[in-house]
Amino acid sequence: MTRVSIEPLIAEAFQPFGDVLDISGAPDRMINQGLCGRYHDRARLQFLDGRAGVSLFNAEPRTLPYRLEMVERHPDGSQTFIPMTQKPFLVIVAPDTAQGPGLPRAFRTAPGQAINFLRNTWHGVLTPLTAPGLFAVVDRIGPGANLEEFWFDEPYLVGTA
Repeated sequence: MTRVSIEPLIAEAFQPFGDVLDISGAPDRMINQGLCGRYHDRARLQFLDGRAGVSLFNAEPRTLPYRLEMVERHPDGSQTFIPMTQKPFLVIVAPDTAQGPGLPRAFRTAPGQAINFLRNTWHGVLTPLTAPGLFAVVDRIGPGANLEEFWFDEPYLVGTA
């Protein structure tokens, strides 16, 4: 089984797959009588049709090493995962190739980070590492399934080395 190491989630490394949402750098502007920093427009939301919707997901935590058997993508819209706790979670992505998803990459978020997968990005399922696995999810609400799954012939083992 091929092993995949876990990297820290850094915006530059994740950029081909989507966006890292966090409060790095100075706020774009101060609001609410100067008591709230607004970090403006942090995600590239993409929808071919339909509309953006906010759903809540409550996922069971996973353990490491994690057995990656399948990735999915959403051809009609981006998908944003916003943890509702300060706990890290695992983010798995893979480049698109002519044969399907390429070699997966795994990232561990830091507390306070959320992610946005760009439309058509191969990614693993929601993978919290601790309970509760409560997330707000912003994605496309509209006609059609907007889901493609790819099952690997041989699973990957995602771990720390």
